[in-house]
Amino acid sequence: MIKWILWGLFAAILGSCLHYTLPQRDIVIVTGTEIIRQDVGGLNSWFYAGADSGNATTANRDLRLINTTDADGTTRVYRNEDTGVGWPPYFKFDSADLQADAQAVISTRAEPQWVAVRHYGWRSTLISIYPNATSLKPVAGPDVTLIPWFNIIVLVGLLAFIRAVQVRVARWWGRKFGDAAA
Repeated sequence: MIKWILWGLFAAILGSCLHYTLPQRDIVIVTGTEIIRQDVGGLNSWFYAGADSGNATTANRDLRLINTTDADGTTRVYRNEDTGVGWPPYFKFDSADLQADAQAVISTRAEPQWVAVRHYGWRSTLISIYPNATSLKPVAGPDVTLIPWFNIIVLVGLLAFIRAVQVRVARWWGRKFGDAAA
């Protein structure tokens, strides 16, 4: 029983890490952009990238936000910060350019310009965290189907890796302790 609980806990942690880190796409209308002063520390510091390259590390900093609305009218807010070479490995160094792109596609419900926002992360109002936008791409409308090829390749590769490790451990166990134990 304890073995299954530990495996379940491991699977939940791995699944949470993958859900946070792998890119997701939302089809939205950009309704505005802003820059706010954000205190980064305590619980929410885990969810923000380090200070921008060349800037001192401080407890608070300017945070670029992209305000959006989806087809259902639900508002979504994305942060726009560089990830640099840290985790997750998006190597994003163009947050100023992405902010300019977001400002260029600001629209209204009357005359919408739909865009696919690629992002990673979660939104929590409790600890004040936002998903980080990594790119914007114009799309034809809110009903466009986008296939997450990158996520499919990563997940298939991860499953193949896990299976390869499992096979090798089973072979080693069989050689070490005999086939009856495997």
